[in-house]
Amino acid sequence: MADPSSYRPKPGQIPDSPGVYRFRDEHRRVIYVGKAKSLRQRLASYFQDLSNLHPRTRTMVTTAASVEWTVVSTEVEALQLEYSWIKEYDPRFNVKYRDDKSYPYLAVTMNEQFPRVQVMRGQKKKGVRYFGPYGHAWAIRDTVDLLLRVFPVRTCSAGVFRNAERTGRPCLLGYIGKCSAPCVGRVTPEEHRELAEEFCDFMTGRTGTYIRRLERQMTDAAEDMEYERAGRLRDDIGALKKAMEKSAVVLADATDADLIALAEDELEAAVQIFHVRGGRVRGQRGWVTDKVEAVTTGDLVEHALQQLYGEETGDSVPKEVLVPALPDPVEPVQEWLTERRGSNVSLRIPQRGDKKALMETVERNALHSLALHKTKRASDLTTRSRALEEIAEALDLDSAPLRIECYDISHLQGDDVVASMVVFEDGLARKSEYRRFQIKGFEGQDDVRSMHEVITRRFRRYLGEKEKTGEWADGEVGLTEEDGRPKRFAYPPQLVVVDGGKPQVTAARRALDELGIDDIAVCGLAKRLEEVWLPGDDDPVVLPRTSEGLYLLQRVRDEAHRFAITYQRTKRARRFRASPLDDVPGLGETRKQALIKHFGSVKKLRSATIDQICEVPGIGRKTAESIAVAFAQAAPAAPAVNTATGEIMEDEDHVEDAAPETTAGVAEEPVSAGASDERRGQER
Repeated sequence: MADPSSYRPKPGQIPDSPGVYRFRDEHRRVIYVGKAKSLRQRLASYFQDLSNLHPRTRTMVTTAASVEWTVVSTEVEALQLEYSWIKEYDPRFNVKYRDDKSYPYLAVTMNEQFPRVQVMRGQKKKGVRYFGPYGHAWAIRDTVDLLLRVFPVRTCSAGVFRNAERTGRPCLLGYIGKCSAPCVGRVTPEEHRELAEEFCDFMTGRTGTYIRRLERQMTDAAEDMEYERAGRLRDDIGALKKAMEKSAVVLADATDADLIALAEDELEAAVQIFHVRGGRVRGQRGWVTDKVEAVTTGDLVEHALQQLYGEETGDSVPKEVLVPALPDPVEPVQEWLTERRGSNVSLRIPQRGDKKALMETVERNALHSLALHKTKRASDLTTRSRALEEIAEALDLDSAPLRIECYDISHLQGDDVVASMVVFEDGLARKSEYRRFQIKGFEGQDDVRSMHEVITRRFRRYLGEKEKTGEWADGEVGLTEEDGRPKRFAYPPQLVVVDGGKPQVTAARRALDELGIDDIAVCGLAKRLEEVWLPGDDDPVVLPRTSEGLYLLQRVRDEAHRFAITYQRTKRARRFRASPLDDVPGLGETRKQALIKHFGSVKKLRSATIDQICEVPGIGRKTAESIAVAFAQAAPAAPAVNTATGEIMEDEDHVEDAAPETTAGVAEEPVSAGASDERRGQER
């Protein structure tokens, strides 16, 4: 590990002008490339107290052994040079977008004497017109099959073309009218190139011209009683319209634009791009990247723009680029895009209307792409094994933690305090082992005390299960299951992870020590900097940002947080829907529904006599008396108010007709995980 002060340039050596800089390691490999409006100010930010630097930046400057820079005239030149150097050196600490798959394009080889329409993947070639990318190759072939009726451009390979030239016989497409057969001289090279140009014009969105022209020709043919020709033209128009229908109109003003959206977390970011031409989505692509440098959303957008348009010129750069956040500063990037296109390019954030709605769709695709990427990454056995080994090595464990339990506390400003326990075995979620806790030892907001209570209760159950199975002769008597379900907490983890830093870790370790458990490791994952805290250590363990072990710990922690928040919201909703019937002992959900169905509403049930309640099937006199007492002790419900008119509504049925959910009265219960919700407002 190098000391940044050992290679820090003298202040007077660094110019105060725009430029691009490179950090190199001890082997002279370029590990980071950056640009700056002022090289002096930017480089000075790297050479400060290491404790003030972001962990990823700190790792970069301690890996580097030297820094050098190149002065340029403008920020636009700096942007261009930065892109060239990133492409040339592939620095390990720069954000590098990589396609999450090889997308197929519809390509027209305008660099050949007889242009060919085909599916292409990989690097783009000079002189070839590209359309897309498409999600699937079959979508391209379906579109081409429809368009060949109107634009019979060559689609055969070079070998097939030469064989047809040699034999003087065209292929099948030439016989059925889906190729103009330039191989046998039916059209001249100039006529075939004109067909290819028209095909490209149609694909770029200029569709109305060709349809109107064919409609006029069809009308003229019908007037001249050339009905066969008119029928063929009618079918050609239908084929063109069907091809257009495959990409629905999303922007009514026939806009040419690219929409870029991001989904990111602490370690990774997913980018989705929709290519809209003529108001229709003509292509879609996506990237996923590791965030190996400290970047903002605006920085990620800037890197995406460099990746997307670094090799493009002319119409390949659209008039409008819509993004979720603007780079800072935005002017050089916009000027660079304008130079690439050759005319003005608008770079902005959509605020309203169709473009805002379409951007939300692109964002949903980005979120799905990131989730799918994480799922694929987690399902790989080799990756999971490496992650567990990295965790064991970082935490100095005797063996890989095959069972990991993670705990999180959730509340809303101190109310409805709950906790979650999620279980990962062999790096995969074991949802049948998830548990939920209500904090019962105290009221109010105290995450540390709550964590101590939850760990104590969970492992007291574990000790109780060990005693029941006869694993030891004496020990503390544990809690028993009320419903007779065995061994709910019988399996101990090798590692306990808590959501939080040093205070939460200390509380968890203290709870285990009080129970006499010393063979279970404990750590905490602090969200702000993704630091791993161990009991008794003053400094955290910092895992590499690309570490599979850190990724697994983060996924476990995020799942515990999601599960806790879902339970906390459910509990709060139940409290809001509480009913006096919840307090009646022995009154289950079935008999509640029977009462509501018999009387029609809770209001009518409240005013019923004991004898009337006894008329409900399954309700005895003792239960009826309990129901009457519960309603008598409950405060009268507030009258419902029509919020539109301010009128007090007489009928309360709409308030209380729905039978409330009941809580089972137990602190822990097994449940399956539901849909993910992000943290909102004051929820913890």
